[in-house]
Amino acid sequence: MIIPIRTQVAIRRPPHVNQILIALNIVLFLLMNEALFGEALLGIRDRYLVFESAQPAFLQFFTYQFLHADIGHLLGNMLFLWVFGNAVNSKMGDVPYLLFYLAGGVFAAWGWAIFTPEQARLIGASGAIAAVTTAYLALFPRSRVTLLFWFFLIHIFELPAMIIIGLKIIVWDNIVAPSFGGSEMVAHSAHLSGYLFGFAAALAMLLVRALPRDQFDILALWSRWHRRREFATAMSDPAAAARAKYGKAARVPTSDPVEQAAEDHRLDEVSQMRERIGGLLAQRDLSGAAAEYEKLIAYDPRQCLSQHQQLEVARNFYRQGKFPQAAAAFERFLEGYPRSREATEVGLLLGIVYARDLRQYEAADKHLTQTMDSLQDSGRRAQCLQWLTKVRELLGKPVPEG
Repeated sequence: MIIPIRTQVAIRRPPHVNQILIALNIVLFLLMNEALFGEALLGIRDRYLVFESAQPAFLQFFTYQFLHADIGHLLGNMLFLWVFGNAVNSKMGDVPYLLFYLAGGVFAAWGWAIFTPEQARLIGASGAIAAVTTAYLALFPRSRVTLLFWFFLIHIFELPAMIIIGLKIIVWDNIVAPSFGGSEMVAHSAHLSGYLFGFAAALAMLLVRALPRDQFDILALWSRWHRRREFATAMSDPAAAARAKYGKAARVPTSDPVEQAAEDHRLDEVSQMRERIGGLLAQRDLSGAAAEYEKLIAYDPRQCLSQHQQLEVARNFYRQGKFPQAAAAFERFLEGYPRSREATEVGLLLGIVYARDLRQYEAADKHLTQTMDSLQDSGRRAQCLQWLTKVRELLGKPVPEG
C-alpha cells in the first residue's frame, strides 16, 4: 500500500476552508452513523442527501459530497484532502477554493451520472478531492510528494507530483487497476471527471491570471520545455551553432564577398571594442569602460559582455546616476544570463530603478513580480513587496498580499 502523507510545498497562508471542510466531513459522518444516532438520520440521508444517478435533485449535487460509507472511506478521503488541499487552498484563497471544491464535486457527480444511466447511488468527497488533486498537479507539478509504503515493513520515500498523481493515482488506480476487476463499489468515473475538471479549471485560472503565476506552475514548465525545443531546432542551423559556441563575435560565412568583407570589418571593430572594455575594467578605469561600452552598444546594440564585465559596467552606470543606461545594461545582463546567481538581485535592483528613478511603473511591476518568488532572504522579500505595493497602487492594480 502506498499512501501520500505530505508535500514539500510551503503553506504561505492558513488553509482555513480546507480545515473546515475536513471537520465538516467528520462531523457529518458521526451524525449519520447508525450506531450513534440510530436510523432516523440515516433514513434522511438515504432519502434526500445521497446522489441518485437517474433523477438527481439539485441539492444532492452538493450534499452527497459530505457523506461517506464507512470509516475507511472517510479517512482515505480526508488524508488526500489534507495532503493536497492545504497547498491549493493557500494558493487560491478561501472563497475561490470553496467554490472550486464544490464545483469539482458537482462536475464529478454529473460525469458519473452520464456513465451510470441506470439507477445507482453515489456518496463521498472523492470527486471533489480528485479535482483538488489535479489542481495541485497544475499548480505545483515539480514539487515532491512524501509517500509511506506499507507492505510488512514501512518505508518512506519521495516522488515527483507528476509521477504519483499522473501515473499512480490517475492512470493506475482509476484506469488500469479497475480493468482487472474488483473495486465495484468505487465510482471511478466520478474520480476521472473530478480529475478532468480540477486540471482544466486550474489551468484556465492560470491562463486568465485569476491565480498568481510563478515559475513553478504547469504553464511555466511547458514554456521552458517549448523554449528548449525551439533552441534545439535553432541549433540545427550551423550558423546558429557557431554563434552559440564562439559568442556573438563568431564569423558566419556568407556567399557574397562584399557582405563577407563588411561583416569581417564589423566583427573586428566589435572585438577591439570588447578588448578595450576588458582592459579598462582590469585597470579599474570604470568610467572609461562605461564610455567604451556606450560606443559598443551604439555600434552594435546586440552586444553583451561577459557576466562579470556586464554587471560591473551596469553597476557603474548606476553609481554615476545614469539610470537609463544602468537599466539598459541590467536588462542586457538578465537577457544574456537569466540563470546567473546574480539574476535575482539584479531583477530586484532593476525593478527599483524603474520605479524610483525612471518612473516606468509597468517595467517596474514586471521585474518586481518576477523577482518576488525567487527571493529567499526575508529582508529582500520585504523590500521587494514594499516597492511592488507602491507600483501597483500607482498603476491601479491589485496590491499583492504579504
